Amino acid sequence: MPSATRTITIRRAPEDVFAFVSDGSTATQWRPGVTDIGLVSGSGLGARYAQGVKGPGGRRIAADYEITAWDPPRHLAFAAIAGPVRPSGEYRLEPVPEGTRLTFSLDAVLGGLKGMVMGRAVQGSMDAEMAALDRLKSVLDAGPAPA
Repeated sequence: MPSATRTITIRRAPEDVFAFVSDGSTATQWRPGVTDIGLVSGSGLGARYAQGVKGPGGRRIAADYEITAWDPPRHLAFAAIAGPVRPSGEYRLEPVPEGTRLTFSLDAVLGGLKGMVMGRAVQGSMDAEMAALDRLKSVLDAGPAPA
């Protein structure tokens, strides 16, 4: 089962970090694998986003998702609802003297043949999402407060 977890510290209040990561439209600012994203419906718990990510050969792959847990500014979870792989993930935020400790986790259940064929590529994508946290930190540490 592909999975990944990473923790970083961002020099911003948990409310600012939560507001930024929970707004799917900010993804293109810090997640290089996202080609396009837009809110389809709702807000908070149950909100749905249409998202495209870069697949093999640069082609767009649907990776739409829904917010499955919403507890500002401490916890946000989501699950993919479109695409060949449907990972789930969560952000856990904790106030620390330096700002916010953010832990991001992803996992996907791939059984049988799908796991054998796609497991390595899915793990690579998850590892890239973890690496994107460096960009998130850079954007939030340097920029003005999120609206």
